[in-house]
Amino acid sequence: MRVAAIWFPDWPVQAARLEADDELVEPIAIVAQRRIKACSPVARELGVRRGMKLRHAQALAPALSAVEDNPDRDGRMFAALAASFDDVAASVEVVRPGLVVVDIAAAGAFHGGEDLAAEMLIDAAARRGIDAAAGVADELSTAIIATRFPAVVPAGASREFLAARPLRTLLAEAALGADPHTVNELGQLGIVTLGDLAAVPSTAMTTRFGAAGMHLHRIARAAPDRRVAPELPVADLAVAVTPEEPIERVDAAAFAARALAAALHERLTEAGSNCLRLKVVAELADSTRVERVWRTREALTEAATADRVRWQLDGWLTSGGAGAIVSLILEPLELAAPEAVGELWSDGTSTDAARRVVERVQSQLGIDAVLQPRHVGGRGVAERIELVPFGEQPAPVAPARWPGAIPAPLPARLGGGIDHPASAVTLVDATATRVGVTAEALLTSAPYALAWGEHRYLVTGWAGPWPVDEGWWASRPNRVARLQVVGTRDKDECVSAWLLAWTRGRWRVEAVYN
Repeated sequence: MRVAAIWFPDWPVQAARLEADDELVEPIAIVAQRRIKACSPVARELGVRRGMKLRHAQALAPALSAVEDNPDRDGRMFAALAASFDDVAASVEVVRPGLVVVDIAAAGAFHGGEDLAAEMLIDAAARRGIDAAAGVADELSTAIIATRFPAVVPAGASREFLAARPLRTLLAEAALGADPHTVNELGQLGIVTLGDLAAVPSTAMTTRFGAAGMHLHRIARAAPDRRVAPELPVADLAVAVTPEEPIERVDAAAFAARALAAALHERLTEAGSNCLRLKVVAELADSTRVERVWRTREALTEAATADRVRWQLDGWLTSGGAGAIVSLILEPLELAAPEAVGELWSDGTSTDAARRVVERVQSQLGIDAVLQPRHVGGRGVAERIELVPFGEQPAPVAPARWPGAIPAPLPARLGGGIDHPASAVTLVDATATRVGVTAEALLTSAPYALAWGEHRYLVTGWAGPWPVDEGWWASRPNRVARLQVVGTRDKDECVSAWLLAWTRGRWRVEAVYN
């Protein structure tokens, strides 16, 4: 097998430029949730990066043309562009908007060589202001990686080509299906290149990293991959619709896409299968037939299927080359067994299933309805964690030392906050005198007992205090001294531990150790 991958860098930017008839002024950036999703090379030269906040990008490039993210635009424009490849090759699959794969062996045999066929594919996609790069290799994943350099990898030389590539190349393309957490862990273990990864024994990768690690290992050692547009025997699960009136408008196409996607996934559910490769077929009023194959690494959901069908129909209708659609067919070309799914947050739950549930909740209640924690650093406990919307990828926080930070191990359970009435505690010494903190950040006396609500504890150990004086220039400065305390209840061998905070002349429970 020989595969050619055609990659359109920063496709959302190129799609926006196409829609605007190349009238957008450089530098250009695509913005989603006030962050940069993609940017043009001119914007990158000025320092704009993906994930950057829009206001920071505009500070670097005041003339930045910020265009709102629109996945429908990206899919629609690419569906029209992908039709250009049909004149060069018969086996063309769209992996995602901005990336297609082609059976270059068949195209090369027809046109007189792989190099000539690859050049013809690039020429077929030529548009004003549109950039494309091609990569050719024996495997689909290697060809996708080769587009980033770009390169034509000789037959049988995939492993040598991959050996010198940086490990983080696996994260450059989402279609490779690389798990970022696994890639980061491998980097921390000293694996720098794909050659280093390929040298790791397969059993070691499976034992340590499971299926995610084995997937990366197969890419690194150029293991045989799926063919482009293979003829696989699958059950007849195709669904079709013949509308009463020919489809000529985009809104009618969107309605038909949703209805067909629902019908297809009902059949897939009954068959206990997921679809990985989908053929969209349209019969036109002049009796011609057009079709396009969409490939995904993860199983298509009903919403993802409807999106791809809508993009394709929109592309056919708006390109001007197709007439009214009189019949529409969805045909699964490659099926896979679904992952085992248990309760939503149980060990048997697949990551895809949990993500789909979360995304559905966000679509109904808003993106801020589901939050995920991320470590941002700090001195206390609660301030070290920031809650961000699920799926959002904020800029990473650089590691730094925090003078006055609470040493490990950190408490496992937060209290209600230092302002909560139930967090008030009393700390006394052996003479029943309240223990406080002096201006020099020293305890007034040694702690002996602690009272928290109705419970009384004898202090068996303590450490601190650690003073923090932040925002001293503001109207309400944050002056806190933290103290770790360990105690036992009377006639009870159970040991308890707390993180106390001295603020406004009183002790409060900030967190509890388990």
